Amino acid sequence: MAPQPKRKHSKARKGKRILARINEHSLPQLIVCKLCGKQKLPHYACKHCGK
Repeated sequence: MAPQPKRKHSKARKGKRILARINEHSLPQLIVCKLCGKQKLPHYACKHCGK
C-alpha cells in the first residue's frame, strides 16, 4: 500500500503554498547598467545605451 496523509490539509494552507510559488517568479530581478546607470534585466542588452 502507498502511504496516505494522516490529516487533511485546509484550502488556506494549500492556497498559501501555491501563492508562494507564483510570487517567487512574478518579479524580475533588475540590475544596474554599468555604463548608463539605468536598471536592466540580467543577461540582456540595456534598452537605453545598447550595451
